[in-house]
Amino acid sequence: MVRMMRMLVDQGRRTSQNLQWVRHLTNNTDLKSRLEQLIPEEQSRLKDLKTKYGKNSLGEATVDMAIGGMRGIKGMMWETSLLDAEEGIRFRNMTIPECQAKLPAAMPKGEPLPEGLFWLLVTGEVPTKEQVSALTQEFQVRSQIPRHVFDVLDALPTTAHPMTQFTTGILALQTESEFARAYAKGIDKRKYWEPTYEDSMNLIARLPEIAAYVYRRTYKGGETIAANPNLDYAANFAHMLGYEDPKFHELMRLYLSIHSDHEGGNVSAHTVHLVGSALSDPYLSVAAGMNGLAGPLHGLANQEVLRWIEDIVREIGTDVTTEQLKEFIWKTLKSGKVVPGYGHAVLRKTDPRYTCQREFAMKHLPNDPMFQMVSKLYEVVPPILLELGKVKNPWPNVDAHSGVLLQYYGLKEANYYTVLFGVSRTMGVLSQLIWDRAFGLPIERPKSMTIEWIENFCKMQATK
Repeated sequence: MVRMMRMLVDQGRRTSQNLQWVRHLTNNTDLKSRLEQLIPEEQSRLKDLKTKYGKNSLGEATVDMAIGGMRGIKGMMWETSLLDAEEGIRFRNMTIPECQAKLPAAMPKGEPLPEGLFWLLVTGEVPTKEQVSALTQEFQVRSQIPRHVFDVLDALPTTAHPMTQFTTGILALQTESEFARAYAKGIDKRKYWEPTYEDSMNLIARLPEIAAYVYRRTYKGGETIAANPNLDYAANFAHMLGYEDPKFHELMRLYLSIHSDHEGGNVSAHTVHLVGSALSDPYLSVAAGMNGLAGPLHGLANQEVLRWIEDIVREIGTDVTTEQLKEFIWKTLKSGKVVPGYGHAVLRKTDPRYTCQREFAMKHLPNDPMFQMVSKLYEVVPPILLELGKVKNPWPNVDAHSGVLLQYYGLKEANYYTVLFGVSRTMGVLSQLIWDRAFGLPIERPKSMTIEWIENFCKMQATK
């Protein structure tokens, strides 16, 4: 009964605060108002596309694709970003350097504010400083978390993996879903995007505190740090984690921005889209996506990279020769393992997200031994992978660099790194989920086949 009363009080306070906030917004700075203007235009555009080109082929699906993880099959619409094999990621047709140059920053020539990138992902427009500031304040208003969420987290052992705790916290928040309530009442399907938007904004606003709570209870004896309403989204997250260095705040702004989206085919993004296509609410959809992100072949890879580099340092030190490093890399490969942080399912060049992190390191920590090790690996690993002859992309990806930057500023708990990734990725997948609902996209249901069916089909094709 006490817990229920707390929840009702919390909900009432949030509703009152949200209403007060909306009354003070103008259409110029309110993200939802801008969406209300954009959605009819984009709905009409999609309808025309389907009418004119609905029967056009997007390419050929091969047997290799069917049994190889659907790799490269063009079968999904994803508006917020596009990944080119040679160029890398574009957020709403903007490269990472363009985002760094054009999106509002907390300081002159600083890293882009994640709030600004979220506005870009949702609308396709570069926001003004005023719009980003309004979004920062709106996230603060929406950030209150019901007590029961912390009670659920506290029921888990502190030895549980941080991603297990993080996903559990998201699921515990599902009690707050506006979409679930609206659907139960029979909302018009043309308005599905509106409660989806409310859930998305609330979830993004609340994730930093949940993530920080997981970190503090797991690694810092449970001593939490209250939010600072004077800080932006990324800086406040860093503050609640316990890090006050302004340069680390800048790193967090960069980190949350570049990890936010990577088109829709990756495991976490695709999972959110798939689960969301069943009209599961944003909380359930994101929790599913975070479970995918926790896999070693996806978001967990960043901690694997740091551990591998630490193994190098333990075995041969930081002052290594090229030959020593080559020997260690060949040892890794001959043991049946891969070189973590190198290669990518789509990219065929150095990941631009790696490059911008490298530029950050060269600016702020050029003499750090671990960064210098990363630089040496950048010189040595690609030629060896090319020599191996089995790797289509021998270049470093985003995971090859992020852990080294985080540990430099004191965040050394590698098991936690994927949680940071998760906070960031939620911005991208929820931007798209809002549009999935605005477009009225149907449930996802690709056709599967048995080995026998594929064999018979191919034999029949061969006789034609």
